[in-house]
This record gives sequence, C-alpha cells and structure tokens, in this order.
Amino acid sequence: MKINGNIVFNYKNKNDAKLIFDSLEVDNENYLESELNDNRINYEIASKNLGSFLATADDLIASEIVAEKIIKKTKK
Repeated sequence: MKINGNIVFNYKNKNDAKLIFDSLEVDNENYLESELNDNRINYEIASKNLGSFLATADDLIASEIVAEKIIKKTKK
C-alpha cells in the first residue's frame, strides 16, 4: 500500500517562507518533496505504510513550529 499526502504552509511574506524552507530543506532531503512558491511551501509526502507517513508528517510539523518560533523571537 502506498500513502500520499500534501501539507501546505502559508506565511505572511516571502522572506519568512524562504527562511523556513531553507532551514527545513536539509532535514527533509530524500524524505519528501518540497516546493517554495512566493509565501507558500508545499510538501508532498509519500510512504509505503501509515506509520512512516505519520512519523514524517509529525516531524515536519514539529520542525516547522520550531523554525516559526525562532523567526518570531528574532524579529522582536
């Protein structure tokens, strides 16, 4: 069985999107496909089983939250 899904993150501006895209790209390489488009990042996850799919999605979301918090803290 193959499981596919998309996760899309939208940001207030292109700068924030690029910072987060670049920060997460290193960790995501070879695990999922990603595309930066203006202020939006689209991630495509494909996995052979549900457990792996959920682990990848969870890791991606947790990493994005950390990156977003760092950006907010550095803007203050």
